[in-house]
Amino acid sequence: MDPASRPAPAVTAELATVAAREHGLPAGLLDGYLDALVAVARTGRRLRDAEEAACRRLGGEAAAGGVALPRLVDLYMTASRLLWPCLPELITTGGGGRTADLVAVGEAVWRAADTAVAALAEGHVDAQRQVVRREEAFRREFVEDLLTGRSEVGPLVERAERFGLSLAAAHTVVVAVTDRPVDSGMPTTGCIEDDVRTRLGPRGLLVAVRDGRLVLVLSSAPGRPPGAGAGAEGEVLAAVAGPAAARLTRRTAWRAGVGRPHTGPRGVLRSYREAVDALTVAAQLDLPQRVVHAPDMLVYRVLLRDEEAIADLVGTVLGPLTTARGGAEPLLRTLECYFASGRNSAETARRLHLSVRAVTYRLARLHELTGHRPGDPAAELPLLVAVTGARLLDWPGRPLPVM
Repeated sequence: MDPASRPAPAVTAELATVAAREHGLPAGLLDGYLDALVAVARTGRRLRDAEEAACRRLGGEAAAGGVALPRLVDLYMTASRLLWPCLPELITTGGGGRTADLVAVGEAVWRAADTAVAALAEGHVDAQRQVVRREEAFRREFVEDLLTGRSEVGPLVERAERFGLSLAAAHTVVVAVTDRPVDSGMPTTGCIEDDVRTRLGPRGLLVAVRDGRLVLVLSSAPGRPPGAGAGAEGEVLAAVAGPAAARLTRRTAWRAGVGRPHTGPRGVLRSYREAVDALTVAAQLDLPQRVVHAPDMLVYRVLLRDEEAIADLVGTVLGPLTTARGGAEPLLRTLECYFASGRNSAETARRLHLSVRAVTYRLARLHELTGHRPGDPAAELPLLVAVTGARLLDWPGRPLPVM
Protein backbone atom coordinates (compact mmCIF):
# COMPACT_ATOMS: atom_id res chain seq x y z
CA MET A 1 0.00 0.00 0.00
CA ASP A 2 1.39 3.43 -0.92
CA PRO A 3 -0.64 6.03 1.05
CA ALA A 4 1.06 8.95 -0.69
CA SER A 5 -0.43 7.98 -4.04
CA ARG A 6 -4.01 7.44 -2.86
CA PRO A 7 -6.75 9.62 -1.35
CA ALA A 8 -6.95 9.48 2.45
CA PRO A 9 -10.55 8.10 2.52
CA ALA A 10 -9.52 5.16 0.33
CA VAL A 11 -6.59 4.36 2.64
CA THR A 12 -8.64 4.59 5.83
CA ALA A 13 -11.40 2.44 4.31
CA GLU A 14 -8.86 -0.24 3.41
CA LEU A 15 -7.25 -0.10 6.88
CA ALA A 16 -10.68 -0.43 8.51
CA THR A 17 -11.38 -3.50 6.38
CA VAL A 18 -8.05 -5.10 7.35
CA ALA A 19 -8.58 -4.43 11.08
CA ALA A 20 -12.16 -5.70 10.99
CA ARG A 21 -11.14 -8.86 9.15
CA GLU A 22 -8.44 -9.51 11.76
CA HIS A 23 -11.05 -9.49 14.51
CA GLY A 24 -13.91 -11.03 12.57
CA LEU A 25 -16.12 -7.95 12.97
CA PRO A 26 -17.97 -5.67 10.53
CA ALA A 27 -15.88 -2.81 9.17
CA GLY A 28 -18.89 -0.56 9.73
CA LEU A 29 -18.09 -0.50 13.46
CA LEU A 30 -15.12 1.75 12.55
CA ASP A 31 -17.24 4.10 10.43
CA GLY A 32 -15.62 7.55 10.42
CA TYR A 33 -13.12 6.80 13.20
CA LEU A 34 -9.92 6.63 11.11
CA ASP A 35 -10.96 9.64 9.02
CA ALA A 36 -11.41 11.61 12.25
CA LEU A 37 -7.90 10.63 13.41
CA VAL A 38 -6.43 11.81 10.10
CA ALA A 39 -8.22 15.16 10.49
CA VAL A 40 -6.92 15.48 14.04
CA ALA A 41 -3.36 14.70 12.92
CA ARG A 42 -3.56 17.41 10.24
CA THR A 43 -4.97 20.16 12.48
CA GLY A 44 -4.08 19.21 16.05
CA ARG A 45 -7.69 19.76 17.08
CA ARG A 46 -9.73 17.56 19.42
CA LEU A 47 -12.57 15.31 18.34
CA ARG A 48 -15.73 17.23 17.53
CA ASP A 49 -18.98 16.58 19.39
CA ALA A 50 -20.47 14.95 16.30
CA GLU A 51 -17.52 12.58 16.06
CA GLU A 52 -17.85 11.60 19.73
CA ALA A 53 -21.58 11.08 19.22
CA ALA A 54 -20.83 8.81 16.25
CA CYS A 55 -18.54 6.70 18.48
CA ARG A 56 -21.25 6.42 21.12
CA ARG A 57 -23.68 5.31 18.42
CA LEU A 58 -21.24 2.70 17.15
CA GLY A 59 -20.72 1.43 20.71
CA GLY A 60 -24.48 0.98 21.04
CA GLU A 61 -24.66 -0.85 17.71
CA ALA A 62 -21.86 -3.16 18.80
CA ALA A 63 -23.66 -3.96 22.06
CA ALA A 64 -26.88 -4.66 20.17
CA GLY A 65 -24.94 -6.97 17.88
CA GLY A 66 -23.52 -8.93 20.79
CA VAL A 67 -19.94 -7.61 20.47
CA ALA A 68 -18.23 -7.56 23.87
CA LEU A 69 -16.64 -4.28 24.90
CA PRO A 70 -13.05 -5.63 25.22
CA ARG A 71 -13.28 -7.04 21.69
CA LEU A 72 -14.59 -3.74 20.37
CA VAL A 73 -11.80 -1.74 22.05
CA ASP A 74 -9.26 -4.18 20.64
CA LEU A 75 -10.66 -3.55 17.14
CA TYR A 76 -10.19 0.22 17.56
CA MET A 77 -6.66 -0.16 18.88
CA THR A 78 -5.73 -2.42 15.95
CA ALA A 79 -7.13 0.11 13.47
CA SER A 80 -5.19 2.90 15.22
CA ARG A 81 -1.97 0.85 15.07
CA LEU A 82 -2.43 0.19 11.35
CA LEU A 83 -3.08 3.89 10.67
CA TRP A 84 -0.08 5.24 12.56
CA PRO A 85 2.71 4.44 10.04
CA CYS A 86 0.55 5.84 7.22
CA LEU A 87 -0.10 9.22 8.86
CA PRO A 88 2.95 11.20 7.59
CA GLU A 89 2.06 10.59 3.94
CA LEU A 90 -1.66 11.12 4.53
CA ILE A 91 -1.03 14.42 6.28
CA THR A 92 1.32 15.66 3.56
CA THR A 93 -1.05 14.78 0.75
CA GLY A 94 -3.93 16.25 2.62
CA GLY A 95 -2.64 19.83 2.68
CA GLY A 96 0.95 20.24 3.86
CA GLY A 97 0.57 19.72 7.59
CA ARG A 98 3.77 19.69 9.65
CA THR A 99 5.12 16.13 9.63
CA ALA A 100 8.40 16.83 11.41
CA ASP A 101 6.81 17.40 14.76
CA LEU A 102 5.86 13.76 15.37
CA VAL A 103 5.50 14.30 19.10
CA ALA A 104 2.76 16.90 18.65
CA VAL A 105 1.05 14.76 16.05
CA GLY A 106 1.21 11.70 18.31
CA GLU A 107 -0.22 13.58 21.28
CA ALA A 108 -3.13 14.88 19.19
CA VAL A 109 -3.89 11.51 17.61
CA TRP A 110 -3.74 9.43 20.78
CA ARG A 111 -5.70 12.01 22.73
CA ALA A 112 -8.38 11.75 20.04
CA ALA A 113 -8.18 7.95 20.11
CA ASP A 114 -8.62 7.97 23.89
CA THR A 115 -11.66 10.26 23.59
CA ALA A 116 -13.14 8.09 20.85
CA VAL A 117 -12.72 4.86 22.83
CA ALA A 118 -14.23 6.47 25.94
CA ALA A 119 -17.27 7.55 23.88
CA LEU A 120 -17.41 4.10 22.32
CA ALA A 121 -17.44 2.45 25.76
CA GLU A 122 -20.09 4.89 27.01
CA GLY A 123 -22.37 4.05 24.11
CA HIS A 124 -21.78 0.32 24.62
CA VAL A 125 -22.56 0.50 28.35
CA ASP A 126 -25.63 2.68 27.79
CA ALA A 127 -26.97 0.18 25.28
CA GLN A 128 -26.40 -2.66 27.75
CA ARG A 129 -28.21 -0.73 30.47
CA GLN A 130 -31.17 -0.18 28.19
CA VAL A 131 -31.32 -3.90 27.46
CA VAL A 132 -31.17 -4.67 31.18
CA ARG A 133 -33.90 -2.14 31.92
CA ARG A 134 -36.12 -3.62 29.23
CA GLU A 135 -35.52 -7.13 30.55
CA GLU A 136 -36.21 -6.04 34.12
CA ALA A 137 -39.42 -4.32 33.04
CA PHE A 138 -40.48 -7.44 31.12
CA ARG A 139 -39.65 -9.62 34.12
CA ARG A 140 -41.53 -7.38 36.57
CA GLU A 141 -44.58 -7.31 34.30
CA PHE A 142 -44.52 -11.10 33.89
CA VAL A 143 -44.15 -11.72 37.63
CA GLU A 144 -46.98 -9.30 38.39
CA ASP A 145 -49.29 -10.92 35.85
CA LEU A 146 -48.36 -14.43 37.03
CA LEU A 147 -48.91 -13.70 40.71
CA THR A 148 -52.10 -11.71 40.32
CA GLY A 149 -53.89 -13.74 37.65
CA ARG A 150 -54.60 -10.63 35.58
CA SER A 151 -53.22 -11.93 32.29
CA GLU A 152 -54.88 -14.37 29.94
CA VAL A 153 -53.52 -17.89 30.25
CA GLY A 154 -52.33 -18.33 26.65
CA PRO A 155 -49.97 -15.32 26.46
CA LEU A 156 -48.80 -16.03 30.01
CA VAL A 157 -47.71 -19.55 29.04
CA GLU A 158 -45.78 -18.20 26.05
CA ARG A 159 -44.03 -15.53 28.12
CA ALA A 160 -43.13 -18.07 30.80
CA GLU A 161 -41.02 -20.03 28.31
CA ARG A 162 -38.63 -17.08 28.15
CA PHE A 163 -37.83 -17.72 31.82
CA GLY A 164 -37.52 -21.48 31.44
CA LEU A 165 -40.91 -22.23 33.03
CA SER A 166 -43.37 -24.71 31.59
CA LEU A 167 -46.62 -23.67 33.22
CA ALA A 168 -48.26 -26.97 32.29
CA ALA A 169 -46.18 -28.57 35.07
CA ALA A 170 -46.81 -28.35 38.80
CA HIS A 171 -45.01 -25.59 40.66
CA THR A 172 -44.23 -24.95 44.31
CA VAL A 173 -43.97 -21.35 45.48
CA VAL A 174 -41.95 -20.24 48.50
CA VAL A 175 -42.14 -16.71 49.87
CA ALA A 176 -39.52 -15.41 52.32
CA VAL A 177 -39.65 -12.26 54.46
CA THR A 178 -37.74 -10.40 57.13
CA ASP A 179 -38.75 -7.38 59.19
CA ARG A 180 -37.41 -5.19 56.39
CA PRO A 181 -38.80 -5.26 52.83
CA VAL A 182 -36.68 -6.87 50.15
CA ASP A 183 -35.89 -4.25 47.50
CA SER A 184 -36.49 -5.23 43.88
CA GLY A 185 -33.28 -3.38 43.01
CA MET A 186 -31.21 -5.76 45.10
CA PRO A 187 -29.27 -8.51 43.25
CA THR A 188 -31.59 -11.47 43.84
CA THR A 189 -31.27 -14.04 41.09
CA GLY A 190 -27.84 -15.38 40.23
CA CYS A 191 -26.52 -16.89 43.45
CA ILE A 192 -30.00 -17.99 44.59
CA GLU A 193 -30.69 -19.84 41.35
CA ASP A 194 -27.26 -21.50 41.50
CA ASP A 195 -27.89 -22.62 45.09
CA VAL A 196 -31.31 -24.10 44.28
CA ARG A 197 -30.07 -25.91 41.19
CA THR A 198 -27.10 -27.32 43.11
CA ARG A 199 -29.48 -28.84 45.64
CA LEU A 200 -32.42 -29.84 43.45
CA GLY A 201 -30.99 -30.21 39.95
CA PRO A 202 -31.99 -28.39 36.76
CA ARG A 203 -35.60 -27.29 37.01
CA GLY A 204 -37.73 -24.42 35.84
CA LEU A 205 -37.01 -21.72 38.40
CA LEU A 206 -38.08 -18.11 38.78
CA VAL A 207 -36.66 -15.81 41.45
CA ALA A 208 -38.44 -12.50 41.93
CA VAL A 209 -39.33 -9.80 44.43
CA ARG A 210 -42.92 -8.78 45.03
CA ASP A 211 -44.43 -6.59 47.75
CA GLY A 212 -41.13 -6.57 49.64
CA ARG A 213 -40.95 -10.37 49.72
CA LEU A 214 -38.54 -12.77 48.03
CA VAL A 215 -40.47 -15.23 45.84
CA LEU A 216 -39.19 -18.54 44.43
CA VAL A 217 -41.24 -20.53 41.91
CA LEU A 218 -39.94 -24.07 41.26
CA SER A 219 -41.16 -26.62 38.72
CA SER A 220 -41.80 -30.12 40.05
CA ALA A 221 -39.37 -32.85 39.06
CA PRO A 222 -40.21 -34.46 35.68
CA GLY A 223 -42.47 -37.47 36.05
CA ARG A 224 -43.29 -36.69 39.66
CA PRO A 225 -47.00 -36.24 40.43
CA PRO A 226 -48.02 -33.03 42.20
CA GLY A 227 -47.40 -33.28 45.93
CA ALA A 228 -44.89 -36.15 45.78
CA GLY A 229 -41.86 -35.02 47.75
CA ALA A 230 -43.20 -31.47 47.78
CA GLY A 231 -42.56 -31.03 51.50
CA ALA A 232 -38.86 -31.80 51.19
CA GLU A 233 -38.49 -29.58 48.13
CA GLY A 234 -40.30 -26.78 49.94
CA GLU A 235 -37.90 -27.10 52.87
CA VAL A 236 -34.93 -26.83 50.52
CA LEU A 237 -36.39 -23.77 48.80
CA ALA A 238 -37.14 -22.18 52.16
CA ALA A 239 -33.62 -22.95 53.38
CA VAL A 240 -32.29 -21.03 50.38
CA ALA A 241 -34.85 -18.23 50.24
CA GLY A 242 -34.87 -17.40 53.97
CA PRO A 243 -31.14 -16.78 54.39
CA ALA A 244 -31.06 -15.01 51.00
CA ALA A 245 -33.76 -12.59 52.16
CA ALA A 246 -31.80 -12.07 55.38
CA ARG A 247 -28.61 -11.29 53.45
CA LEU A 248 -30.38 -8.92 51.10
CA THR A 249 -32.03 -6.98 53.93
CA ARG A 250 -29.13 -7.34 56.39
CA ARG A 251 -31.41 -8.91 58.97
CA THR A 252 -30.94 -12.10 60.97
CA ALA A 253 -34.57 -13.09 61.58
CA TRP A 254 -36.51 -14.49 58.65
CA ARG A 255 -39.51 -16.67 57.90
CA ALA A 256 -40.53 -18.56 54.77
CA GLY A 257 -43.98 -19.73 53.73
CA VAL A 258 -44.30 -22.79 51.52
CA GLY A 259 -47.32 -23.23 49.26
CA ARG A 260 -48.54 -26.60 47.97
CA PRO A 261 -47.67 -27.64 44.40
CA HIS A 262 -50.39 -26.95 41.83
CA THR A 263 -50.47 -27.25 38.05
CA GLY A 264 -51.01 -24.55 35.45
CA PRO A 265 -50.62 -20.77 35.59
CA ARG A 266 -53.45 -20.46 38.10
CA GLY A 267 -51.74 -23.18 40.12
CA VAL A 268 -48.70 -20.91 40.55
CA LEU A 269 -50.99 -18.13 41.75
CA ARG A 270 -52.73 -20.50 44.17
CA SER A 271 -49.44 -21.79 45.61
CA TYR A 272 -48.20 -18.21 45.96
CA ARG A 273 -51.31 -17.13 47.85
CA GLU A 274 -51.04 -20.17 50.12
CA ALA A 275 -47.43 -19.27 50.95
CA VAL A 276 -48.37 -15.64 51.70
CA ASP A 277 -51.36 -16.73 53.81
CA ALA A 278 -49.11 -19.11 55.77
CA LEU A 279 -46.73 -16.25 56.51
CA THR A 280 -49.59 -13.99 57.58
CA VAL A 281 -51.06 -16.55 59.97
CA ALA A 282 -47.63 -17.42 61.41
CA ALA A 283 -46.97 -13.73 62.10
CA GLN A 284 -50.39 -13.28 63.73
CA LEU A 285 -49.82 -16.27 66.00
CA ASP A 286 -46.15 -15.38 66.57
CA LEU A 287 -45.17 -18.96 65.74
CA PRO A 288 -41.54 -19.89 66.47
CA GLN A 289 -41.06 -21.87 63.22
CA ARG A 290 -38.94 -20.28 60.52
CA VAL A 291 -40.56 -22.41 57.83
CA VAL A 292 -44.34 -22.69 57.73
CA HIS A 293 -46.18 -24.95 55.29
CA ALA A 294 -49.60 -24.09 53.91
CA PRO A 295 -51.22 -27.43 54.90
CA ASP A 296 -50.23 -26.84 58.54
CA MET A 297 -52.04 -23.49 58.48
CA LEU A 298 -55.33 -24.83 57.12
CA VAL A 299 -56.97 -25.14 60.53
CA TYR A 300 -56.33 -21.45 61.19
CA ARG A 301 -57.69 -20.48 57.80
CA VAL A 302 -60.84 -22.44 58.67
CA LEU A 303 -61.17 -20.38 61.84
CA LEU A 304 -60.75 -17.13 59.96
CA ARG A 305 -63.26 -18.15 57.33
CA ASP A 306 -66.07 -17.52 59.81
CA GLU A 307 -64.77 -14.38 61.46
CA GLU A 308 -68.14 -13.61 63.04
CA ALA A 309 -68.24 -16.94 64.86
CA ILE A 310 -64.63 -16.79 66.06
CA ALA A 311 -65.07 -13.19 67.27
CA ASP A 312 -68.19 -14.27 69.15
CA LEU A 313 -66.27 -17.15 70.75
CA VAL A 314 -63.36 -14.93 71.79
CA GLY A 315 -65.66 -12.32 73.26
CA THR A 316 -67.76 -14.90 75.10
CA VAL A 317 -64.93 -17.03 76.51
CA LEU A 318 -62.13 -14.51 77.01
CA GLY A 319 -63.97 -11.19 77.13
CA PRO A 320 -64.13 -11.19 80.95
CA LEU A 321 -60.32 -11.08 81.09
CA THR A 322 -60.45 -7.38 80.20
CA THR A 323 -61.64 -6.68 83.77
CA ALA A 324 -58.47 -8.12 85.31
CA ARG A 325 -55.81 -5.85 86.77
CA GLY A 326 -53.35 -5.12 83.94
CA GLY A 327 -55.90 -6.09 81.30
CA ALA A 328 -56.39 -9.30 79.35
CA GLU A 329 -52.95 -9.64 77.74
CA PRO A 330 -50.95 -11.08 80.70
CA LEU A 331 -53.56 -13.76 81.40
CA LEU A 332 -53.99 -14.51 77.70
CA ARG A 333 -50.23 -14.87 77.25
CA THR A 334 -50.05 -17.18 80.27
CA LEU A 335 -52.81 -19.39 78.89
CA GLU A 336 -51.14 -19.45 75.47
CA CYS A 337 -47.80 -20.55 76.97
CA TYR A 338 -49.58 -23.09 79.18
CA PHE A 339 -51.02 -24.85 76.13
CA ALA A 340 -47.78 -24.51 74.15
CA SER A 341 -45.77 -26.13 76.97
CA GLY A 342 -48.06 -29.16 77.18
CA ARG A 343 -49.98 -27.86 80.21
CA ASN A 344 -46.83 -27.82 82.32
CA SER A 345 -46.87 -25.03 84.88
CA ALA A 346 -43.12 -25.18 85.53
CA GLU A 347 -42.28 -24.90 81.82
CA THR A 348 -44.82 -22.10 81.45
CA ALA A 349 -43.15 -20.23 84.29
CA ARG A 350 -39.73 -20.68 82.66
CA ARG A 351 -40.92 -19.35 79.32
CA LEU A 352 -42.59 -16.34 80.91
CA HIS A 353 -39.75 -15.70 83.38
CA LEU A 354 -42.18 -16.03 86.27
CA SER A 355 -42.37 -18.16 89.39
CA VAL A 356 -44.52 -21.29 89.33
CA ARG A 357 -46.61 -19.70 92.06
CA ALA A 358 -47.30 -16.66 89.83
CA VAL A 359 -48.37 -18.93 86.97
CA THR A 360 -50.66 -20.93 89.26
CA TYR A 361 -52.21 -17.70 90.49
CA ARG A 362 -52.83 -16.47 86.95
CA LEU A 363 -54.46 -19.74 85.90
CA ALA A 364 -56.69 -19.62 88.95
CA ARG A 365 -57.62 -16.02 88.19
CA LEU A 366 -58.41 -16.99 84.60
CA HIS A 367 -60.75 -19.72 85.87
CA GLU A 368 -62.38 -17.27 88.22
CA LEU A 369 -63.07 -14.73 85.45
CA THR A 370 -64.08 -17.04 82.60
CA GLY A 371 -65.54 -20.03 84.40
CA HIS A 372 -63.22 -22.33 82.41
CA ARG A 373 -60.51 -24.24 84.27
CA PRO A 374 -57.39 -24.60 82.04
CA GLY A 375 -56.60 -28.06 83.39
CA ASP A 376 -60.12 -29.39 82.78
CA PRO A 377 -60.31 -31.54 79.57
CA ALA A 378 -63.86 -30.33 78.94
CA ALA A 379 -62.69 -26.70 78.97
CA GLU A 380 -59.61 -27.27 76.87
CA LEU A 381 -61.14 -27.06 73.38
CA PRO A 382 -63.07 -23.77 73.82
CA LEU A 383 -60.11 -22.17 75.59
CA LEU A 384 -57.59 -23.33 72.99
CA VAL A 385 -59.74 -22.24 70.05
CA ALA A 386 -60.51 -18.93 71.73
CA VAL A 387 -56.83 -18.21 72.39
CA THR A 388 -55.96 -19.03 68.79
CA GLY A 389 -58.80 -16.87 67.52
CA ALA A 390 -57.68 -14.00 69.75
CA ARG A 391 -54.24 -14.05 68.19
CA LEU A 392 -55.66 -14.29 64.68
CA LEU A 393 -57.86 -11.27 65.37
CA ASP A 394 -55.06 -9.43 67.22
CA TRP A 395 -57.21 -9.21 70.32
CA PRO A 396 -57.00 -7.52 72.83
CA GLY A 397 -54.71 -5.14 70.90
CA ARG A 398 -57.59 -4.44 68.53
CA PRO A 399 -61.30 -4.45 69.31
CA LEU A 400 -63.22 -7.47 68.15
CA PRO A 401 -65.07 -6.85 64.88
CA VAL A 402 -68.69 -5.90 65.29
CA MET A 403 -70.91 -7.97 63.01
